[in-house]
Amino acid sequence: MADANRQAPQINITLGTAGHIDHGKTALIRLLTGCETDRLKTEKERGMSIELGFAPCNLGDLEVGIVDVPGHEHFVKTMVAGATGIDGVIFVVAADDSIMPQTREHLDILTLLGVRHGLVALTKIDLVSSELVDSVKDELQDYLRGTFLEDAPICPISSITGEGFDYFYTSLKETIGQIEPKSTEGIFRLPVERCFSAKGFGTVVSGIPASGSAKVGDELVLLPAGIKSRIKAIQVYGHDSKVVKSGQCAALNLPQIDYKNVQRGNVLTQNKYFEPGRWFLCTLKLLDIEAALVKNGTKLKFHTGTSEVTCTVYLMESNVVCAGQNTIIQLRTEFPIVAGVGDQYILRSLSPVQTIGGGKIIEPVAHRVKRSKEGVIEDIRTRAEAILHPNLFVEYCIQNAPGLAAKINEIALRVKLEPDKVEAIISHLEDQGKVKRLSGDLTIHSKTLESSAKQLQQHIEYFHKNKPESPGVQKERLKELCGFEKKIFDALLDRLLEQKKLILRKDRIALPTHTEQFDPQQQKLLSTIESQFADRLFDPPKIDDISAKLRISPNDVERTVRILIEQQLLVRVEQNLYFHSDAIEEAKRRTVRYIQTEGNGRLESVEFKYLLDTTRKYAIPLLDYMDKINLTRRAGNTRFLK
Repeated sequence: MADANRQAPQINITLGTAGHIDHGKTALIRLLTGCETDRLKTEKERGMSIELGFAPCNLGDLEVGIVDVPGHEHFVKTMVAGATGIDGVIFVVAADDSIMPQTREHLDILTLLGVRHGLVALTKIDLVSSELVDSVKDELQDYLRGTFLEDAPICPISSITGEGFDYFYTSLKETIGQIEPKSTEGIFRLPVERCFSAKGFGTVVSGIPASGSAKVGDELVLLPAGIKSRIKAIQVYGHDSKVVKSGQCAALNLPQIDYKNVQRGNVLTQNKYFEPGRWFLCTLKLLDIEAALVKNGTKLKFHTGTSEVTCTVYLMESNVVCAGQNTIIQLRTEFPIVAGVGDQYILRSLSPVQTIGGGKIIEPVAHRVKRSKEGVIEDIRTRAEAILHPNLFVEYCIQNAPGLAAKINEIALRVKLEPDKVEAIISHLEDQGKVKRLSGDLTIHSKTLESSAKQLQQHIEYFHKNKPESPGVQKERLKELCGFEKKIFDALLDRLLEQKKLILRKDRIALPTHTEQFDPQQQKLLSTIESQFADRLFDPPKIDDISAKLRISPNDVERTVRILIEQQLLVRVEQNLYFHSDAIEEAKRRTVRYIQTEGNGRLESVEFKYLLDTTRKYAIPLLDYMDKINLTRRAGNTRFLK
């Protein structure tokens, strides 16, 4: 972790080499940077790269990183691990060999990984004639037609003599100028490329962060192990730094992690935002080659970040996908890995080992998604579009929240953004009228709000139709009918009441247009039974007494009593004991007056029946009811005003 003299300001752009074995990638990087990226003894003895090599590169007033990848077919998995984090490529082709198998496969991999910038280095021109250089250059132009390198400069160069270096260097600077540095927004995540122990420092982990930024002192977690450590020191492009950003070649000193517990494919990130998983929804593009044919349930090699794992592919739209086709898949990895929304990946066949396709991870999922479920394919395609932009993805998450509305922290965990960034996006969406705030930090999509409000109103309308005599539906009953979570139901109801789209009538929820309706016979019965209770305020009749007196069935009496309760003309004090609402109000008035005057702040239970001129049979239930409605507070047999 020793410091070196910084020569230029750093930007978070990383280039990578690509090309066939022995085409001069490492020698070209040595010429460009002065760095020897082959660090292993085996690499130097065999004269070929086996592992990824990293080098800082000064280009005038800027410094970028360069990843040197191996070109041998046996190390394509290592090449993929390096290419995953790059922003542009130095595509190397030797003039004495021209286009070779790994030339083709590396270009396919770069295309599938979404690399869109680069230039071509036509190396070893010192070994061939100028006529052959021109011939290979023409061949390359034909081969690259239709690819992302179609208009890229082809730079003949010798890493031995330096011939052609000026044009190569100028072209490289122009290429860098076309690349937009990676966004540093989002949650920090570094796919581990390499780990070692440095004397005096402890564990050092290197790689290219896929997202976010981190600084010295931040706590990171190593996944899937779940081991935590604070960053003690950072190097970016070989220089000491206080901060590391996505897209930079970096090394992090993490002394609280044993280097023996770290391996390529692990991920360093902020706690809680990522977790290892085995199921991933993905887009898939198959190469237009004969070997690119995938059947439902095919086992393949899955490369993403620095991970390599066997997976089983499940097709979502058919039972077979042929060369050149695009589709949606879900795959299950052999063991858990960490990957994020929008990560690029590569699929390779198991035997013979060959790159056959790749695409973008739409989202990790908890379990297999049933392709036969109605609307699932349309939803996945919508999600695949949404993940391309944070605003769209936040809106998607709100619109598809499991409980109709979502909290900011819930959204932040899913979209992998800090809560304050999510808050800012929600405010923007709110200004556009796409989402609405409910109570607290709950946010609901405007379309969901409209449909949910309509559903709630339809339930009330149906209730009014079937019970026209009722002033409205009880709140708890309405919640059961809708099936909404309590927090969503309460917030939605409050909003509709505030907007006067619903009203409270006699403690029940109703449409503003509703009025109770009774037929003449029912109205007469209501008045008759109400009078039975109004005439006997503190010794109310029983259901059977009324039934016998009026010569109607007990069921008809009970039905009428329920309506009178809804109309707040009767009050149920306890099972099968009802009082007229005037009795309740009079009992409350006498209780308060007695305690405040004659009782000197208290009321003994035994005195209550005399206060109401009734029997203990009715006095005690009424007194308990006063406690229930929080008018009084009981202490033994004594009541006090609450």
